[in-house]
Amino acid sequence: MEKTFVLVKPDGVQRGLIGEIISRLERRGLKLVAAKFMQVSQELAETHYAIHKGKPFYEGLIRYITSAPVMAMVWEGPNAVAAVRQTMGATRPTEAAPGSVRHDFGLEVGRNLTHASDSVENGQKETALWFSPEELVTWGRAVDEWVFE
Repeated sequence: MEKTFVLVKPDGVQRGLIGEIISRLERRGLKLVAAKFMQVSQELAETHYAIHKGKPFYEGLIRYITSAPVMAMVWEGPNAVAAVRQTMGATRPTEAAPGSVRHDFGLEVGRNLTHASDSVENGQKETALWFSPEELVTWGRAVDEWVFE
């Protein structure tokens, strides 16, 4: 089963959308295997967004992600990366598909509510950055046979 990392960013937390986002992923059929509500440290923010270091928006991004709590999660399922990204919608909310989280709740790219890993490889890296192996829960759901082939 594929795993992917999802982050409800400070704007999603402040707007009370954690439950909505979790609900959409659960209804989609994905399984939650790790979650924690936390304040992001400067060090974690800089490591997570290291790919953007030197870009004009980097400092603002670091200030933003550390400005309020986030909800960090790992989700599992077949094609989990693609399913989560489709559920969240395009990075720019005005380009996101109707029915996606970003379309339904977002207006600007700088306040697009969530982060979702863009590949299986990045999902693994981001999961390892945000969670220890002991924090990932392996469990079976009775409904899995009705969701997964």
